[in-house]
Amino acid sequence: MIKLRIVSGSSSRLLSKRLAEEANADLVDVNIKRFPDRECYVRIMDDLDNENVVLIQNTWPDENIVEFFLLADAIKEFKIKKLTAVIPYFGYARQDKKFNPGEPISVRALIKRIQIDVDKIITVDIHDENVLKWFDIPSINVSGMPAIGEYLKKLNPDIIIAPDDGALQKAKNVADIVGCSYDYFDKKRIDDMHVEMKTKNIDVENKNVAIVDDIISTGGTIITATKNLKKQGAKNVYACCTHGLFAENALEKLQNVCDKVISTDSIENPASAVSIASEIEKMLK
Repeated sequence: MIKLRIVSGSSSRLLSKRLAEEANADLVDVNIKRFPDRECYVRIMDDLDNENVVLIQNTWPDENIVEFFLLADAIKEFKIKKLTAVIPYFGYARQDKKFNPGEPISVRALIKRIQIDVDKIITVDIHDENVLKWFDIPSINVSGMPAIGEYLKKLNPDIIIAPDDGALQKAKNVADIVGCSYDYFDKKRIDDMHVEMKTKNIDVENKNVAIVDDIISTGGTIITATKNLKKQGAKNVYACCTHGLFAENALEKLQNVCDKVISTDSIENPASAVSIASEIEKMLK
C-alpha cells in the first residue's frame, strides 16, 4: 500500500488528524501564520521528495483560498510523485450559473485556478456534482451521508426528512442506513433569511425525526421545518448536515429549537460530531 503524507491547511486540522489515523498516513509539519497585514505565510517543514501528498483545505472563507494556493505551490516545490487535493467544503459552489448579465460563474472560476499544480481533486457533498465537469483533472465527490447515517443509528430516528425535494436522495441514503422511512418538505425560499414550508401529511406524532441536508448556513430552513414538526407532535428533532456553516449565530438559534444539531468535520465547529475521514480514505486507495 502506498504511504501517504498529509498536509493540513488551517481550516482542516481535525479532519486531517482523523484522516491520517484512518489511512495510516503521516501528518506533515507545516508552519502557517498571518503577518500583521493579514497576508498568509506557509512553509513545509518536512522533506516531501518522492512522496504521495494529500493536501486538505477548505476554499471558504476567502482567505482559505489564498492559503490553499500557497500550500499547493509549496508542495510542488518538492519533487513529489502525486498531489491529491481534498476540499471538504468547496466555497462558491452554489454559484454554478449566471443569474444576471455580467456575473461570473463563480464555481467555474475557482475550479480553473484550484486545479493548477494538483493531480486529483476530492470534494465532499459539493452542491451540484455537475460542476465537476469543469475540472481538467480526475475529480470525485464523496458523500457525507453514510457517516451521518451511521451516527444517527444510536439516536434511533423513526423518519428522515429532507428540507426539500432536492435533498430527497440524501434523506433516502441516510434512511437506508438507519433502517427507517423518509420524506421531504415542500419549500419555497422567500429570501436569504426566510423560507415558506408547506407541511406535508407526515405522521410524526411522538416520533424522533432527523432532518438532513448538505449545508446549513443561516439555519432558516431547518428552524422553520423543526417548528412545523414540533407542531405536529414530533418527540425529538435532530438537525443534521455535512457542512455546518452556521452563519449569523445560526448554531445557537438552531440549538434553541432543535433537540440536537449534528454536522461533520468538513467545517470544524462545536457540532462536528461526525467524521468524514473514513469516506475520504476510501477514495485515496
